[in-house]
Amino acid sequence: MATGGNGGGPKLERLPSMMERVEDTLSAHRNELVSLLSRYVAQGKGILQPHHLIDEFENVTTEDDKGKCTSLRDGPFGEVLKSAQEAIVMPPFVAIAVRPRPGVWEYVRVNVYELSVEQLTIPEYLRFKEQLVDGLSDDTYTLELDFEPFNSTFPRPSRSSSIGNGVQFLNRHLSSVMFHNKESLEPLLDFLRVHKHHGYVMMLNDRIRSISRLQSALAKAEDHLSKLPPDTTYSDFEYVFQGMGFERGWGDTAKRVLEMIHLLSDILQAPDPSTLETFLGRIPMVFNVVSLSIHGYFGQANVLGLPDTGGQIVYILDQVRALESEMLLRIKQQGLDVTPRILIVTRLIPDAKGTSCNQRLEKVSGTEYTHILRVPFRSEKGILNKWISRFDVWPYLETFAKDAASEIVSELQGHPDLIIGNYSDGNLVASLLAYKMGVTQCNIAHALEKTKYPDSDIYWRKFEDTYHFSSQFTADLMAMNHADFIITSTYQEIAGTKTTVGQYESHSAFTMPGVYRVVHGIDVFDPKFNIVSPGADMSIYFPYSEQARRLTALHGSIEKLLFDHEQCAECIGVLDDSTKPIIFSMARLDRVKNITGLVELYGKNKELREIANLVLVAGNNDVKKSNDGEEIAEIEKMHNLIQKYKLRGQLRWISAQMNRAQNGELYRYIADKRGIFVQPALYEAFGLTVVEAMTCGLPTFATCHGGPAEIIEDGVSGFHIDPYHPDQAAALMVDFFRKSKENERCWVNVSEAGLRRIKERYTWKIYSERLMTLAGVYGFWKYVSKLERRETRRYLEMFYILKFRGLVKSVPLVTDDQPSTTEATPTFRGP
Repeated sequence: MATGGNGGGPKLERLPSMMERVEDTLSAHRNELVSLLSRYVAQGKGILQPHHLIDEFENVTTEDDKGKCTSLRDGPFGEVLKSAQEAIVMPPFVAIAVRPRPGVWEYVRVNVYELSVEQLTIPEYLRFKEQLVDGLSDDTYTLELDFEPFNSTFPRPSRSSSIGNGVQFLNRHLSSVMFHNKESLEPLLDFLRVHKHHGYVMMLNDRIRSISRLQSALAKAEDHLSKLPPDTTYSDFEYVFQGMGFERGWGDTAKRVLEMIHLLSDILQAPDPSTLETFLGRIPMVFNVVSLSIHGYFGQANVLGLPDTGGQIVYILDQVRALESEMLLRIKQQGLDVTPRILIVTRLIPDAKGTSCNQRLEKVSGTEYTHILRVPFRSEKGILNKWISRFDVWPYLETFAKDAASEIVSELQGHPDLIIGNYSDGNLVASLLAYKMGVTQCNIAHALEKTKYPDSDIYWRKFEDTYHFSSQFTADLMAMNHADFIITSTYQEIAGTKTTVGQYESHSAFTMPGVYRVVHGIDVFDPKFNIVSPGADMSIYFPYSEQARRLTALHGSIEKLLFDHEQCAECIGVLDDSTKPIIFSMARLDRVKNITGLVELYGKNKELREIANLVLVAGNNDVKKSNDGEEIAEIEKMHNLIQKYKLRGQLRWISAQMNRAQNGELYRYIADKRGIFVQPALYEAFGLTVVEAMTCGLPTFATCHGGPAEIIEDGVSGFHIDPYHPDQAAALMVDFFRKSKENERCWVNVSEAGLRRIKERYTWKIYSERLMTLAGVYGFWKYVSKLERRETRRYLEMFYILKFRGLVKSVPLVTDDQPSTTEATPTFRGP
């Protein structure tokens, strides 16, 4: 903003582009910039990450003339580098991908020899980047994916702060259109008139055929209801209402029906976003839900810690319990006599390893109408009996989707009203089923692999034999664009932070040389994105201070697990001093979870070792018990670290524990001992264990990369740690233990602040209410925008048939007598 010249007041001025900023810097700081760019070029062909760019920048600005360098650092080019996410060096060129704010990108290229600057389009930048792999190519017909033309007419916010609040924006848009164009109310009338469940008419019958007739009927209904006691049941005035044109679904009592009548009357007269959301959220739309979670061992007991089986299982089981409860409550309040059904559709594994994963149908405990429906993987060679890695499932999914569709329709006696996909495989199958059935689709990624493995797109060939990322990234891209709405646990999952790229944002533009180039993949400003954070199961995870609920009967087994000096198969190491507080962590044993990083951090810090013991619940502790290549590598690393730092008297490594009730009490037992919970992941999409620990009142130190940074208010309800700066993390823990020893209130304050944070933001009750409202709003949006979405879906169908199927054919079909490519294969560490 700048002041106007001749008394005109403030006026907006265009911000200079990144190219203009570089050009300005070349004019003002020619020598310093040449020195810096020459340093980049001297490193040779390759990709420079943000820290490489900044490090060289700092070196230049400390070695040269200080006055000029301060100006360079604080000037336009300093801003460019602070926003840079990567630089492609191809002497004499340096191309920089600049992200001035979440979701917004610019690309510039500098010729260091000629000192010329040019702005690049997305395809130009990606084509330049591809030269790192393929060199200069004459092929001008590379397949480019561009979803932007299909979405150009769709409303979307422009501010980065609006990302993840899609439903609020959509309601503002819908209500604005209704307000300015009364003809746009017709789709709402049509939507209410076609509302049925198993042929049973709800909301409106054929007596109401126009907006004017609807308004007249609403006025009569309001007059009739105002004369009735508020608690009058719907059946007492049902006959009168049918005569007016109304059917069941408005409410179970005169009071609730009158509330709905008022809401709709307000929408017809002067629509506003809040009223529209409330009304659409209360319309009876969701009675049958299917949730797809395909990979791993999906069961209720004895599965956690098995390969590919962790937090996602816990999330979904807690989700469906809360969702069924919310559905039952809403159905009752809607005045309906309908039995809801929820099916978790997963893979049936005949070789179930002592779990229930070989049972076709299993009721979910704590529910009445929710079941796990298992469908086997099938090929021309018959049914697959054994577990296979999530990276190897792609050849089975199309047939699985067809088989699952038949099983779902048979079980529900019809189509579901909402399909929820989970992870890449579940989201792809959800897309296939939603396309076939015409059902509202919700996607939940849990974790997108692309951000876990740096440069796994440009160097996809180096990952392909093990991880088959060409299939996975393509499936992710299709599912994102097919979904009606997407739920994430945090903002960072969508659009990262000011300095880091979000998981979904990383799919906006990328290239896999030789496969295709993504020019516009997913737009993080799309109103389909919504942040809906999960909670912990409050029957399992509750504060340590609630003594009456404590499972003290388990304390004997917990103490044996922690302190027994007799070595057993599930424990490595002993704790010589059981009076010390405990640093506790619980996670799968893989590279990204970084449990070995925590062990090294602890081993290196003498003071931390003197103050506290380290207890880990993580995976298997014997390579012979694992057939997961990544876990095997981490097991070996763990044993080496224990030996290297001589940790056997201060560390207890316990193999994965299946008993959730005991795990909940374990958190609380460690809180009794004034310990802490540490989540040291290199990246964590959400951090369910963080929520569990905080729900139990255990002060938590968690990674600053990903969801935990939003869950925890740093220094208040817990602490952020950077796994890439382990010494600082260790010092922070030492400081906390010291202060807590001097004044216990320090520990208690963080514990209590964590509990408050959970109650305000992270409960399954809040989650299930929000999910049901989203299903209502996006169900309506799907109905009114079906013509516009059709083009996107036809484009995706063509891409699926012509490209995705070919990629899947390149993935080896894992059979019972053929090993998986990820079994006993060490993790690829990057190019």
